[in-house]
Amino acid sequence: MLERIQRIADHLKKATGGFVPETGIILGTGLSGLGREIQVAHSIPYGDIPEFPVSTVQGHPGRLLFGTLGGKSVVAMQGRFHFYEGWSMAEVVLPVRVFKLLGIRRLFVSNACGGVNPDFEVGDLMLLNDHINLFPNPLIGPNLDALGTRFPDMSEPYDRALIARAKAIAAQHGIALREGCYVGLTGPTLETPAEYHYVRVIGGDAVGMSTVPEVIAARHMGLPCFAMSVITDMGVKGRIEKTTHEMVQRVAEGAEPKLTLIMRELIASA
Repeated sequence: MLERIQRIADHLKKATGGFVPETGIILGTGLSGLGREIQVAHSIPYGDIPEFPVSTVQGHPGRLLFGTLGGKSVVAMQGRFHFYEGWSMAEVVLPVRVFKLLGIRRLFVSNACGGVNPDFEVGDLMLLNDHINLFPNPLIGPNLDALGTRFPDMSEPYDRALIARAKAIAAQHGIALREGCYVGLTGPTLETPAEYHYVRVIGGDAVGMSTVPEVIAARHMGLPCFAMSVITDMGVKGRIEKTTHEMVQRVAEGAEPKLTLIMRELIASA
């Protein structure tokens, strides 16, 4: 696997003339608009990258963008890979591994998810301060010693300094933020009422089908992480409604300008 990661990184270095990004960005469902803020130097469809997976989910354009955002060099995934698409966990986190070999020093992630904290509302933005992993762990199997230790510490999965800075940025712009623990489930089914209740009981504030594997892989490699969620539906008794992927996209797109502003200013200050 390490050889494959290196081959992909080498291909991208050649295709971008040796572009070295400081920050890696993963954009979730309905949240690819941050890509419009990037001064793009190179846009590469996933299908044009040898040995790279291809996103199959609506709302995920499927491109790598290399350029600048807030005056900082970035590489952004417009569309991520999910375990429920049939990819192995190694493939789900492969882009993060590639980003590390390209030179990133931090990872920013966004997602759309369901809220289980009764204080939340649809359209809220939530800063992730912790997570609970209910996926197969992406580090299972032979350890890639060149990338990280066999037993990585996870006492600070989301960087406290970046969280504090994001709160200050939001306050300056009058943007309300939530903060909480994200629970990662495999999907692709949305949760049953009993599953929503379970997620809340075990300590979750939100539940989704992404983010956790990529953050585990990033922390394995020593990369500080920052993640934000858009609450697109509610999994609270009495507020559970039939939800479609299209509805999730619409809510995410509505909240996107606020998320984009915070991400852009945070990256600029990092």
